[in-house]
Amino acid sequence: MSTRAILPVKLSLTQGDFYTLWAPTWKENGAEWQAFLGDDESVLAFNSPAEMLAFLRTTPRHDLASHPKWADFQAQGPARVVPGAKQEYDIIGAPEFLAGRPSHENVANLSRVFQLSRSLAEVGSAETAQIFFASHSVLGNVSRGSDHYAGENGLDEWSGVGRVVLANWKSVVESLDGAVRVVERGELDGAAVQDAEAAIAEAEDERTRTAEAEREQAAAAAAAQDPYDASAWARAGIDPVKISIQGKSVYTLRTYLGTSPVFLGKYGEIFTFPSAKHLSRWILENDDHDLAGVSTWPELMNAANAGELQVEVHPDNAYSFNGLAADIRKGVDAVDAKQMAKAYELLADAADWAGDDSLNSLLLANPRMQDYLAYMLGSTEAAGYVPTAPFTDKAEAWTEMEEQLIKRFSKF
Repeated sequence: MSTRAILPVKLSLTQGDFYTLWAPTWKENGAEWQAFLGDDESVLAFNSPAEMLAFLRTTPRHDLASHPKWADFQAQGPARVVPGAKQEYDIIGAPEFLAGRPSHENVANLSRVFQLSRSLAEVGSAETAQIFFASHSVLGNVSRGSDHYAGENGLDEWSGVGRVVLANWKSVVESLDGAVRVVERGELDGAAVQDAEAAIAEAEDERTRTAEAEREQAAAAAAAQDPYDASAWARAGIDPVKISIQGKSVYTLRTYLGTSPVFLGKYGEIFTFPSAKHLSRWILENDDHDLAGVSTWPELMNAANAGELQVEVHPDNAYSFNGLAADIRKGVDAVDAKQMAKAYELLADAADWAGDDSLNSLLLANPRMQDYLAYMLGSTEAAGYVPTAPFTDKAEAWTEMEEQLIKRFSKF
């Protein structure tokens, strides 16, 4: 059973708005029960949540004291007696819901009022209200929701509910009025009411502070979230890639199957394009490439055909080789190690996907270049090695690695 088995509710009756507790139907020992906060004679209602809390704190004997979840309810804070928006029941205003069309809001609000009113009639022995609900079967369909009134005869049935309510609701409300006894403030311990008011105010302030903190956290999380993560590319796990090298830029696509890279291409040739628009147009009209076999590729194509796929390169997938060879020639301190690490990642990915050993062969033939890269990229394999000038051979080796990559491009 839910810990919300007992609910604070606000009732709008003839004399105004009042507060009480409602325990909707629950099962116990094979029987169904329902109850309100009350005594042996009436359902008890209060002019404010604080007055109800004061009553609960000073009056241990009442109809809900034997409810199986009463201890759980009592263990909650002072705000347990404050109804939320969905626990407000405009009983006297029910006909207003029927004055409009059977929208989701109107039908849902009327259904909630009917549910509580029927329960109040049963618990409070409000005979006129009991007879009303028992005599008009058309009222039962309101609980089915607004979809029930969307059919061919829906509006006629909704109007039928309206006619029944219009003809009888005044007497129904009067019957429910008679089932409720309002406990006036003067009947309660004044100090207990003041303490309850202070406790509820403090609890509401704490709730407001907590809600504000949660909103701030949510706003911060939303601001920190990378918009790319919500893109079709991120969902498919296939990324646009921009490669800037030797003064030019090309675009392609890449994904990983496990740890193995797969590029937009075939037979070791990376299909490259001078702009994101060229790439977008090409993938719409061509499917003879390695990425077409990736399970998420159809998702991208659906988005592209719907005009919802825009090629956007995340900064993590933008690789710049520009200036690296010149910087290598100048010396260790002139090289941007992060730029070099990203560039080398792309070199290795391209060679891995193509199944080409030319990159490994170049490094095996030039062990000092291996040591240099290990040192610059922070690898433990560089233990004890410190690069020294001149660096001309390293710059030439790096340029050769760039040329190997460019040779894999379909267009440059």
